[in-house]
Amino acid sequence: MLLDLDPDQLLSTTRAVRKRLDLDREVSRELIEQCVDLATQAPTGRNRQRWHFLVVTETEQRLKVAELFRTALRTGGGAPPTARDHARMHAHPGSMERIYDGLQHLYDNVHRVPAFVVPAIEGRTEGASVLDQSMTWGSILPAVWSFMLAARARGLGTVWTTAQGPVERELAELLGVPHREVMLAAFIPLAHTVGTDFKPARRIPREQVLHWDRW
Repeated sequence: MLLDLDPDQLLSTTRAVRKRLDLDREVSRELIEQCVDLATQAPTGRNRQRWHFLVVTETEQRLKVAELFRTALRTGGGAPPTARDHARMHAHPGSMERIYDGLQHLYDNVHRVPAFVVPAIEGRTEGASVLDQSMTWGSILPAVWSFMLAARARGLGTVWTTAQGPVERELAELLGVPHREVMLAAFIPLAHTVGTDFKPARRIPREQVLHWDRW
């Protein structure tokens, strides 16, 4: 059953869900397949359709993946926030504290999440030109966002994480992915949500991000 959301509501209330994932309810294969079918309707560079979605629901495999998730969070990585990043992150008092609290909750309970979705794409971007990177990421990202929108419309919660990054090779080996040929693009916990009453997020003013004719 689809939620009663118009397109604007769907787009503005598809939140990163951490604390409100229902950890005691299974997600049916049928619902996940519906979301993947919609995801593969997204635009794709040169119609190459190089996307893949690895779904992990089997208990033993989920526990192994969950431990890799925890390892990745402990490892960290990525460029540190700039001063401008920091200002935007803390533009609304309490927002980052809520995010960190949610992340801690997910860290503590990730082994209970009923499904993990690992989107992947054929081809790797290490050393690739800006054009090749744009075509690769410009194909998988719209598909994954479409998956997340489709999930929200069905009462499912997702959160896009980059936890696959620090442990990509280990995760690829665990999932049987040919690492030299396929890139793991994200790591997405998936579950039904506790309630469906999500609201638009507080964002920085439009004037700070909208540019007309020049920067």
